[in-house]
Amino acid sequence: MLWSDPKNEPPKEMRDMQVMLRRAGILLALAMVLAMFVAGIR
Repeated sequence: MLWSDPKNEPPKEMRDMQVMLRRAGILLALAMVLAMFVAGIR
């Protein structure tokens, strides 16, 4: 690696998209757990 090599970082838009997808995934997982819980009660 040379000192002049660019940093291996994705652009800001891609990082924002990754954060949004991670949040959506967590939300979806929580919704699935809640749905299983509700289905189990009935």
